[in-house]
Amino acid sequence: MNETRHRVLDALADGPVSGPTLADELDISRSAVWKHVEALRDEGFEIRSDDAGYGLDSVPEFGASAVEYGLDAPFSVEYHDSIPSTNARARDLAADGASDTVVLADEQTGGRGRLDREWHSPSGGIWLSVLFRPDVPMAHAPVFTLAAAVAVTRAAREAGVEAGIKWPNDVLVRHGDEERKLVGILTEMEGEADRVSWVVVGIGVNANVDPADLPDDANPTSLSAERDEPVDRRLFAQRLLEEFDALRQDSANVVEAWREYATTLGKQVRVETPGGSIEGEAVDIQFPGALVIETESGREVVSAGDCEHLRPIAE
Repeated sequence: MNETRHRVLDALADGPVSGPTLADELDISRSAVWKHVEALRDEGFEIRSDDAGYGLDSVPEFGASAVEYGLDAPFSVEYHDSIPSTNARARDLAADGASDTVVLADEQTGGRGRLDREWHSPSGGIWLSVLFRPDVPMAHAPVFTLAAAVAVTRAAREAGVEAGIKWPNDVLVRHGDEERKLVGILTEMEGEADRVSWVVVGIGVNANVDPADLPDDANPTSLSAERDEPVDRRLFAQRLLEEFDALRQDSANVVEAWREYATTLGKQVRVETPGGSIEGEAVDIQFPGALVIETESGREVVSAGDCEHLRPIAE
């Protein structure tokens, strides 16, 4: 949404305001005011017009302008009802020089997760990719994956869902002895060894979707299933993006924030790495996201891999 339209919305939200007053305040023509109001109505904003002037009655449930409106983070939002992949679209935007852009969709038809696994993204979820250009070396980039996991976990907890993080970035909800997957995160990047050119963090949230419509192999859950009622996707996306924006600017403290929500630390784990399987107790995490595992032969530091929580050995 352009800056003038933002200002029109802010003015409408403060109460009824006449077209001429708006035109004077924004230094635009009355015709331009009318065009902005009509464009906002087309996007789903309910704007009344009476003798007192224009007034904002309601904000659409989802969409670019809806998420941008009231968002306390410097992101522009591009929305799609359906798209093959928000990450793929964000990569295209990166090639065009964009930054601080969020690609948001109601549905993905070709979503992918870690290890190129298919990621099912039906209508009703929150499927988004954040494109930004941090001034860090490539070796530090994994910290943004942890930041995304923390951001979405905090948003979930604010929504009443007690989520936790399995290393490195699976956001889960515990039900007895089992863990159900709520969120998937996939980070992609490009750059040289000493400098990142761009980072795309893809975040897929099972928001208002029925877990029965998702593959059983992921043992899925959703925000609506955990809450027994739908979540406000607009507000959830805003809180996620605001938390992520704060964390990406404070990367030195992301690891400590991740520890607060970690379900992996203290557990027996098996991590499948390119070099083989490592099994032991997960005892710590190191910046920018490596897992420290105490094995029978000593400590191993794992930078990447597929982590499985093992059941405790019976005494």
